[in-house]
Amino acid sequence: MVNGFVLADADSFYASCERVFDPGLAGRPVVVLSNNDGCVVARSREAKTLGVREGTPWFTMREFARMHGVVARSSNYELYASISRRMMRVMDRWLPGRVAYSIDECFLDPPRADADRTLRLMRHAILRGVGVPVTVTMAPTRTLAKLLSRWAKHEPGTGGAAVWDDLDPTLRETIMRSTPVGDVWGVGRRNAPRLTAMGLTTAARLRDADQGLIRHRFGVNLARTVLELNGTPCVDLAGGDAVDGHREHMIVYSRMFGRPVTDMDGLRAVAGVHAQHAAVRLRRQGSLARLVGAWAATSPYRADYRTAGGWLRPADPTDDPSEIAMLAARILADHCPTGLRWARAAVILTDLTDRDTYMTLPGLEPRLNEGLADAIDAINHRYGAMHAGIGYAGIRGQGRDDADTGADWRIRRTMLSPRATTRWDEIATVKAA
Repeated sequence: MVNGFVLADADSFYASCERVFDPGLAGRPVVVLSNNDGCVVARSREAKTLGVREGTPWFTMREFARMHGVVARSSNYELYASISRRMMRVMDRWLPGRVAYSIDECFLDPPRADADRTLRLMRHAILRGVGVPVTVTMAPTRTLAKLLSRWAKHEPGTGGAAVWDDLDPTLRETIMRSTPVGDVWGVGRRNAPRLTAMGLTTAARLRDADQGLIRHRFGVNLARTVLELNGTPCVDLAGGDAVDGHREHMIVYSRMFGRPVTDMDGLRAVAGVHAQHAAVRLRRQGSLARLVGAWAATSPYRADYRTAGGWLRPADPTDDPSEIAMLAARILADHCPTGLRWARAAVILTDLTDRDTYMTLPGLEPRLNEGLADAIDAINHRYGAMHAGIGYAGIRGQGRDDADTGADWRIRRTMLSPRATTRWDEIATVKAA
């Protein structure tokens, strides 16, 4: 049996998705903006070459973009999720054991033979079948696969695929020595400065560090990273799937607002919308929630920055969107004073249990309001999201926003590209020459 892990990581995923249905963007610098078109969250290779940095506020670079032909797009979450699912389905036809770590990358089981050829064929199939370029690497551990992927993306000679064991040992050592410790998967921004202060500035130095010392000073997770850099697999990714949406422990629905919410009616509407979306995910995976949380925050860029929230337990484990909405609204009413400029909020469902196997004493089974929830799900499945929902949520939007709330606090996406794979009225049109 072949040991190791395959990592497939899409290149500049959001920007690449924008190019799938707009070939005119090929070769042009493309940036994708965050909620409310705030700042740059994704850049094409051409935009990176121009020096555009991730996190740059859009309003500060509008003139730069005009002068250099940079194309900006609002985050098209519907398109990205759809293309991600298509990309994952292609991978499933090539290799088993997919674990989607994020929307644009996943780990797979290694091929039984001829690894390099298999990785390149899979990469070609994804590019041809979906239109998204992917870097595919294979290594003895997940951390080494991530390390190799980072190197392969910047090394044109690899052709977008590489196998760790096929590389010359001298080249492997060069990769380790040239990788800053802050870029090692599992280190994190908080640990990187501390490691650097200890002289552990590269992946190679972290690999050679005393494992007992690392565990004592930084904890077991970073000690596992050291083991992984030495070729011992010990990182477990169980607990959810970023693409299929299954979560074992917690479901969170969080969004920024298009404009601040200051009154309780607005917060109740937020609770209704967020609870409905969270409940859809909960019901889709066949779970019940035994604990409901809600949280809100003002803008972190204001002097009066503040967060507030809390938790409530339903009388029974539930997947009822109306009950979840009422609990979330009660939490926000109790903890979020009106008058403040709340900029974002979240509804959190946790302490999850399986709906079909939940066991309790006779007579204490959860009371489920199946009729209402099933009716909402059926209507929205047939006519589209938000066509039926919780009263707190208010009236749905119109036009391109008819799958969202009609409230003025919904996120702004003024440069949204067509959602060509999820809406009939925005489907791509092919013109034959």
